[in-house]
Amino acid sequence: MLGHRGCRLAVTYPEIYKMQAEAIIESAVAIQDEGIKVFPEIMIPLVASKEELAYVKQEIKQSVQEIFDRERTLLPYDIGTMIEIPRACVTADEIAKEAQFFSFGTNDLTQLTYGFSRDDAGKFLPSYSEKGLLPNDPFQTLDTAGVGALVEMAVSRGRMTNPNMKMGVCGEHGGDPRSIHFFHKLGLKYVSCSPFRVPIARLAAAQVVLEEQENLQEA
Repeated sequence: MLGHRGCRLAVTYPEIYKMQAEAIIESAVAIQDEGIKVFPEIMIPLVASKEELAYVKQEIKQSVQEIFDRERTLLPYDIGTMIEIPRACVTADEIAKEAQFFSFGTNDLTQLTYGFSRDDAGKFLPSYSEKGLLPNDPFQTLDTAGVGALVEMAVSRGRMTNPNMKMGVCGEHGGDPRSIHFFHKLGLKYVSCSPFRVPIARLAAAQVVLEEQENLQEA
């Protein structure tokens, strides 16, 4: 989780992210040529500052424009970021000046908020549960008091800059019913999780909507 990865690789080795962006856009252009509408979304991970995102975004846009010029075509696309670092949550209003969407990487945000590592958390989290130190495994059900507070802060600050910004969640929490209730209250619009969790996520989201409708009828 820590170290030389994510957007940090794009700063030191820009060619890696340029290559990935080119592959995405070239594929999108090919699909568009077949008459299929496509709207790529390029997500930059592990961003901690507006400056990081602006740098990587500019490199990607330059590569994309070169493809458009070569192919003599255009297509719409967005560049956004994964919000998974506490600093990104605190400065989300600034990052939102460069991002066209937020996707909350709650797995990594949980690791960094707690200082846990998913690599060895299984060795001690059962003891925490047995002794009542944690009500749930924070990697399975979102810690709304801590990690959730950071997500809520990021949502609020991001929308101060861009009220209509698309926001969602990426990670196993996106398939947990209790976590989905929390995300829905914040106005997050989509989840990305393991395929086997998708039916659970859809059911939980539908239950939230039904509960809201029932509450409105009672009111």
